[in-house]
Amino acid sequence: MDRFVLVGFLFVLAILVLRTVVHIVPEYQRLVVFALGRYQKTSGPGLILLLPPPLQSSVTVDLREFSVEIPQQTCITKDNATISIDFIIFQQIIEASDSVIKVQNFRQQVQQIASTTLRAVIGDLPLDDCFAKREQMNEVLRIKLDEETHRWGVKVNRVEIREIIPPKDIQDAMNRQMTAERTRRASVTEAEGKRASAILVAEGDKQSNILQAEGARQSSILRAEGFSLALDKINDAASHADQRTITLQYLDALKALGASPATKFVIPTEFTSLLAPLLGRGVDSGKG
Repeated sequence: MDRFVLVGFLFVLAILVLRTVVHIVPEYQRLVVFALGRYQKTSGPGLILLLPPPLQSSVTVDLREFSVEIPQQTCITKDNATISIDFIIFQQIIEASDSVIKVQNFRQQVQQIASTTLRAVIGDLPLDDCFAKREQMNEVLRIKLDEETHRWGVKVNRVEIREIIPPKDIQDAMNRQMTAERTRRASVTEAEGKRASAILVAEGDKQSNILQAEGARQSSILRAEGFSLALDKINDAASHADQRTITLQYLDALKALGASPATKFVIPTEFTSLLAPLLGRGVDSGKG
């Protein structure tokens, strides 16, 4: 019985020794190794064998990016406006030994430095720039924080301001300004729409008038060409008519005048000359 107890005790002791000697370090971690209290090396990833304490000891450091949330901080702008800002810092350990040796608790230290750095940055900006230049503020905070944390082996990858809360009176004034700006833009858009509509209507009327004028011009040209063609045909017919045809047409005209109820007749002097061809023909036929 005593033998089984002794074997069990030795087995447990061996497991405990192995746990202190054999370390399996993942890819995203490193072991900061100390020998008799002095920094010796940074090991990992993979299988790491260490002597049992106090000969050797180690501290595990995670190299993955992490975030530190900074709660709302009250700051005063360059134009003496009080605002509240909260933001997030995204960091990553790039030197495992420095993050263990050179600072006791770098996460807590980052929060303290972030608060003072934020107040310094906001104090150099007017209130309007705090809202309009958020990206620039993020970059300035990142640079200033990285300068402080770099000596601890910690890199600040980016800073994101989440919310900026101005005092209630300033917020009300900003809401009124935004409402006025929206009203102005709506009025400008409406005026531009009416202007564009008027231009389109005027352009349509202009094109319609041009088409009507063009149609009238073409119609006049066609009427003039038709009248000219008719005159040409009349002249051509008249040039081919002989004297007797003209005389007969003249007599028909006199006959129409004779049918009139008027009691007076006017016989033109040209009448005898017009009848000469007919009379001459009659005389010749009588002689025959």
